[in-house]
This record gives sequence, C-alpha cells and structure tokens, in this order.
Amino acid sequence: MGSTSPRTVTGIGVCPGLAVGPVVHLSEPVEEPSPGLRLSPRDDHEASAATIDDASTVVTADLEHAAARATGETREVLEATAAIAADPSLVADARRRVVEDHLVPERAVWEAAAEVADQFAALGGYLAERADDVRDIRDRLVAVLTGRPRPGLPACSGPVVLVAADLPPSVAATLDPDLVVGIVTDGAGPTSHTAIVARSRGIPAVVAARGASQVLAAGSTVLVNGGTGVVTLDPTAEQVQEARALAARRRTFSGTGRTRDGHRVQLLANIGSPDEAGPAADAGAEGVGLFRSEFCFLGRDTPPTVEEQVAEYRRVLSAFPGRKVVVRTLDSGADKPLAFLAADDEQNPALGVRGLRTAQRYPGLLEDQLGAIATATSLEQADVWVMAPMVSTVAETEDFVAACARHGLDVAGVMVEVPSAALLAGPILARASFASIGTNDLTQYAMAADRLLGSLAELSDPWQPAVLQLVAATCRGGAAQGRPVGVCGEAASHPVLALVLVGLGVTSLSMTPRALADVAAALEVVDVDTCRQVAQLALAAESAQDAREVVRSRLPELDALGL
Repeated sequence: MGSTSPRTVTGIGVCPGLAVGPVVHLSEPVEEPSPGLRLSPRDDHEASAATIDDASTVVTADLEHAAARATGETREVLEATAAIAADPSLVADARRRVVEDHLVPERAVWEAAAEVADQFAALGGYLAERADDVRDIRDRLVAVLTGRPRPGLPACSGPVVLVAADLPPSVAATLDPDLVVGIVTDGAGPTSHTAIVARSRGIPAVVAARGASQVLAAGSTVLVNGGTGVVTLDPTAEQVQEARALAARRRTFSGTGRTRDGHRVQLLANIGSPDEAGPAADAGAEGVGLFRSEFCFLGRDTPPTVEEQVAEYRRVLSAFPGRKVVVRTLDSGADKPLAFLAADDEQNPALGVRGLRTAQRYPGLLEDQLGAIATATSLEQADVWVMAPMVSTVAETEDFVAACARHGLDVAGVMVEVPSAALLAGPILARASFASIGTNDLTQYAMAADRLLGSLAELSDPWQPAVLQLVAATCRGGAAQGRPVGVCGEAASHPVLALVLVGLGVTSLSMTPRALADVAAALEVVDVDTCRQVAQLALAAESAQDAREVVRSRLPELDALGL
C-alpha cells in the first residue's frame, strides 16, 4: 500500500469516481505558542482569561452552524466537535492557567487541551479518537485568539483536489463537494471520518496513499480515481477529457437492484435520523437497511419517552410505505456514551458494555424502545424489521428475539459485528429471522485494529481476506437456515467490493444513498456467476491489496463506468 512512482501515488480508493483538478493543501497548521509567553503583572488577567470564553463561543458557533446544514454522520461529527469546543471544563482549565499561572490565553489553551487529549489517548480504542478532536478544537481556539486563519481549506477560486496527511474531523465534515472534487490523504483509512464523509457526499477519494502530501505539490494537476485508488500526477489531455466525460454522467437508481442475469439484490439506505428518510426514498432506495435509533437518545440527560420515540420513528416509517425498514435498537457505549446511564470505568470501551450489552444492564430501555417501535409499526404501512447490535452469543440472540416477540415484532434479527457471531451464524440464525453484517466493526474486531486509526489503515480494510472469510461464514449459516444475510457497513457502498459480497451470498446491501446508483450500475453489468468467481478469488488472496487487485483485474466492465 502507498507505493509511489514519478507519475502515480497509490492508496485505498474509498469513494468511486474520477476527479481532475489542481492540488491544494490544508492551511499551515497552527504553531505551538512558546511556553515562555506570560502576561505581565500589569495586565488584566481576568480580561485576558475572558478572551478564551469569547473564542470558545466563536468556534462553537462556527461548528454548530455547519452542523445545522449537514445531515447524518457528518452532522454527528460536527455536533460532537462543537461540544468539545463548548466544554466548560476545558475552558475553565485554560482560564485558570491564565489567572493563576499568568500564561497568555493561547498558551493556556494549548496546555489545557494537551492534558485532555493525553487522557483520551491513554484510554485507547474509540475514545482515543477524541484526542484528535480535542487537538482540532485547540487549533481553532488558538487561531481565533491570535487572529490567524482557522484550520481548513485556503481560499480557492475553483474546483480543487484536497491533499493532506489527514483531515481533522471538523474539516472533513464541512467540505463543499462543488469546490472539493477529490480527496487524497497520506493517512486515514477506509472507515475513517474522511472516508465516511467522502462517500456521503460523493467525492472521489483515496486514503492511505503514503507520501501523497509530499509528492503531490500544491498547484499541480492530478487525476483521482476513487475506485482503483490510483492518483495520477500531470495526466494527459486525453485522460483529463475521458475523466471529465465520465464524471459528468449523472447516474440514477431505478429502485430495483439486480445483476445482469436478473439475480435480485436489495439495495437499501443507511440513515441516522428522520430528516434523512425523504432524501433516501427520493434516491430510489428499496427500503432502509439500517435505521440508527441513537439520535433519540444522544445529548440528553434523561431517556426519551415512549411517546417521543413513536413520533420520531413514524417520520421514517411513513417515508417507506410497503417497503422494508430495519430498525437497529440502541447502540450506545464506546464512542456514543449516554449521560443518563451510569457507566463503569472501562480500560477498553470498544470491548466493554455497548450495544445490546447496555440493554441487558438496563432492560427498561430496551422494553420501552421495542414498545415504541411496535406502536409506530401499527400506525404506519412500512415492513418493519428489528435488529440488535453487538450480539456475541446464541443466548443473547434468544433473549432478544423473545423480547421482540413480547411486543409483537416478529421479524427480529442480529447485527454481525463480532467474529463469534459470524462463526456461530448457523445456530444464531436458527433463532433470528435475519442477520446484517456491520463490516466496520467486524473488520476492527477481526483484525484487532482501531478502525479510526490512520496508521492501521491497511489492517482496517474490509478487503482483508480474514474479514471476507467471516462474511462467507455468516452467509453459509444463513443459507443453512434459509435466512437472509445483508451488509450495512461501509463495504456495501463500494461497487467492486459489493460484487464480492453478493458472490459470497449476501442478499441485500445497505449504504449511504449517494452510493446506490453506482452500486446498481456495477451489478447491472455482471452476472451472479461472475460475482461468485471473483468472491472465491478474494477469499483465496493472502492480503487485502492482493484481493482488491485480483478482483479488479477480472472486472474490466467497471472501467467503462468509471467505477
């Protein structure tokens, strides 16, 4: 991964499509204020400390304004980052350092943020990601305090390709796809914030392209192929013309996913809030394969009432009359802690009380949620399925299916995110009605690699043959019990990998709505036997890169589509 030549840089393609444009780099990073910068005894220390409050207000407002214009996971990223900017403990600590230690405000912010970031980093797992968020906020606060440009894109006069070592979450989440037509990063990985935002906005992107920020100079013209992961420096006029012609095509999805020979594959949408239901339906989604219900619970001091939940769920169900909507029950814990739940200190929250495990500790939450889903179902016309996250055992499956049955929810399934669930898919699916594979977490747990850590991008790759073996095991378990097995992780949104998943036996693919047309187009140019053949090639590969390359070489049909 990350090999370079005088004309190309290669990484992992995470959002298919072609983009051509001049390279821009992010603004110069904020420099660390000198440790020796202190106020004089004559300075008004309280007034200096108050400037930190003012800076926090400015940064928080910027991020909240951007969040209000965003949707889905992009909005969640911005809201989480804004919450850090407004964190009273961070601001209070910085103020104290001004008043008591006489540090200048920017140095006080730097030191206060360093302490918080170190605490998060020491926790590891999901929470280590918060350290990057804290440093992002630190840089924004220091920029405001010193009157310097805030981190992000420099002023651009036209469409550009953004090249960076990595993108801070708040920068990734505020990218304008009309201005940033392509993204290339040295770091990040296929399931990073950068990759997720790129897919949700349809921006061709290549991540884990080592050396890209050095090789691709600002102002140089590059061609980004988000399907193959190849970035070409100084492309020929013919390459540019072909790329622009392909990029100008506007694909649409007919609403029926199938291979060239008619093999049906349901193409569904992932949504994270009721506001996303309408756009997903408009994009032609055959239904919803993953409705994340956390939006009802996050950012609250008390749980939502049953009535509140019913009203919100109905907003989604009403957009899909007669179509499938898979509701995932509360997936809290790890990177999504809930203020109203007492949480024990956990050395590794990613392996702690999260998903269904939270519901087992607080059964009233699950009972209320299932009751709300049942009521909403009775009032709408959608075909509602329910699934539990973070299922690890057959016993957990039995308990969840029984809980659903008590509320009249007869189609109860499980998320396969833990390797044990994949290996036990047969007996699990003897109890559950269906399984949905969350490839992001399944990859993380199978490869023992934090999915948001850029330095582990090569491991955090759903093309890893070990991960594909677990997908295959799940599909075999489903076939043995006559149960459908879907994929609702980011892997489903990549057209080439989607064909492999279908070849392994996956019956539905759920993705960001922007990816529906591309995945449908890929399916329409191959038959199911071809999908099965390339799936076996991927399983036999010894690395993710080998799997990707051997499958890609057998699918020349996708080149003409620019996928």
